[in-house]
Amino acid sequence: MTLPDVEANSVDDALALKARGKLLACQATHRSAEPESLVVRMDIERRAELIDADPDVYYVTDHYLNYPTVLVRLSRIDRDALRDLLGMSWQFVTSPKKSTRSRPRTRRRQKR
Repeated sequence: MTLPDVEANSVDDALALKARGKLLACQATHRSAEPESLVVRMDIERRAELIDADPDVYYVTDHYLNYPTVLVRLSRIDRDALRDLLGMSWQFVTSPKKSTRSRPRTRRRQKR
């Protein structure tokens, strides 16, 4: 809650943190997640790095595989690492996104 524009909320009856109205993190409620896990939004490449570095703390299930999230075992992460992780998530959620258009926008023809 010390990050700018973060508020506590709920998503599907689970405690959630949102930054500027966008989901930052929430309790993992899908049955594929281990109990006492947190879902944290982040870049998929960064997720892979975290899982490779510390698979006892960070993981992903098939359900979350295509989402920009990582699952965190709360019993295995220390307070400072969780604070840093939420900071990374805040940066991911609040940074301006680049366009993902597959083709450039074309101008409409003007009537003569």
